[in-house]
Parts: sequence; C-alpha cells; structure tokens
Amino acid sequence: MSRLAIDIADFLEGSGFHHSFQMRHDMEVICLKTSGSGSDRMILPMEISARTPEDAAAMAESTSECLRLIQIMEERPIIITEDRWRKQSGMMKARLLSHLEVFDRIYARNCEVRKIDKKTATEFLEANHSYGYAACRYRYGLFLKRHTGHIAAEGTGASKYPAGTLMAVATFSNARKWIKGDKIIRSYEWTRYASLPGVRLSGGMGKLLDTFIREVRPDDIMTYADLEWSEGKVYERLGFVFEGVKDGVMFCVDTGSWTRLAMKEQVLQTHMTEGAAYFRNFGSNKYRLKLTDYQ
Repeated sequence: MSRLAIDIADFLEGSGFHHSFQMRHDMEVICLKTSGSGSDRMILPMEISARTPEDAAAMAESTSECLRLIQIMEERPIIITEDRWRKQSGMMKARLLSHLEVFDRIYARNCEVRKIDKKTATEFLEANHSYGYAACRYRYGLFLKRHTGHIAAEGTGASKYPAGTLMAVATFSNARKWIKGDKIIRSYEWTRYASLPGVRLSGGMGKLLDTFIREVRPDDIMTYADLEWSEGKVYERLGFVFEGVKDGVMFCVDTGSWTRLAMKEQVLQTHMTEGAAYFRNFGSNKYRLKLTDYQ
C-alpha cells in the first residue's frame, strides 16, 4: 500500500467516508460510497515514482489499459496523482469531496458574467485550476449576485459566499482563421475553466460560454478534457462533439516542490536531474463546437 493511498484514505476517514482497498486489474483502488446518492465510486492513487521517461511511458500504457478494462464493467475511477495531492492539497481535497457529492450548490442564474483582467484571472486559475493560468485573449468571470431558495433562507451560504464573490473563470484564445470553401472560419480555443473548489456551479460553464459566443460570435470553438481528471462529458452536454484523443504529455516532476515541467521528447535528456521523477499523463479528449456550417 502506497503512502499516497494511506494519506487519501486517512482524509476520507476524517471526512466521514468508510472505505476499503481493493484490486482492479493489478491496480489497488480505494472503494467507497458517495455521500448523497450512495453510489459506488473508486479512487485510483497514482504515485509519481518512475525514474526514467521510458519507465513513465510504460506505466502510463499499463494504467491506461487497466482503466479501459475497468470501464467495461464499472465507472471510471477518480484519479489522484501524487504531485497534485502534495502541491495543491486544499484544492484537490475539495474537488475530491465534490466528486463524492459533498459540495455547496450555487445556481448560475444567481450570478452575472463580467470581463476580468489578466491579474484576476491569473490569481483565480493558479489557485483553482490544476494547470494554472494559460495565455489567452478573452477572460470572463462569474460573480455571485444573490442567494435564493434554502440557501437564502438558512443564511449559511450567504456568509460563506457573499455577493460579489468570484465563483468561476473561463478563458478563450484569440482566433485562428481557416479558409473553408468560400468561407473564412474563425476558430477559438476554450483554454481554461475553473470554479471554486467544493462548489457545484449549476449552469456556470454554459453561462460563461453563452456570453463568449454572444460577444465574440465565433464560428468554431475547440477544447480539451484532461483525462487525468475528466472524460469531458460536460462538453457534450454543452453541444460539443468528440473529435479524438490527444496523446499524453511527459512531465519531469521535482519531488521536493512537486512541480511539473512539461517536456518534449527531444530535450528529455538535458533536463534530467538527480532525484527527479517522471510522469506521463493520459492525454486529452478533444471536443469541437461548430457554430457555422462548414466542411
């Protein structure tokens, strides 16, 4: 049993979840029931232990095959990597509890969308997104306006999330222009989305997306769902269409600070340091939303 698995299990026990350790296709997982519906969930702790890129690639291939086999009969496990758990502990614990149906529900109808500056977007995404801030052209924030229903009646949510709280951020790239037949297609990438950890923001992604579409009028929007955390079904509910899988990325991980450095294959050797570990993620699902008809 790994140290990471024990730490996660201790956190779950302290949060009121009873769990068990089980084997699924040669992988040790943590099994438990969610807080609300009581449905079965699995957590896969991923230690960052490979000492060479080759070992990391082999481990990623093996894990991906095990995940494929698990998903034939059961739901995809929640994957928690060691570097995320160590470096972004608060965020990861809140996100884990949210997946286990322990969250504060906020409705997007009680929020308003406003443009935000780079500083505001950077601070929010560095605190609440696994990969932090990324270069972008358009930045939107979802701000709480009011509380309604039982939250307003009980007053608990009002003290936790006062009016004016920045609840979520979405960022989009500048346009890439394509010539498709007799049309010039302006395509944008949805580069980042994050909400406050521990919050289920119902309709938040859709409200931010609708604002971007209304103001910028793109012909096409593409985005990626990181398979380390999500398969991207939420994008399908927003009208995006699955286009394929992007290969995994190799990272060099400083096991002192638990910082990831994305690396290209041709420069791996020059970045190797004593004590470094390597991790290849599971790639991303690519999605596209066509707003203009083209071939």
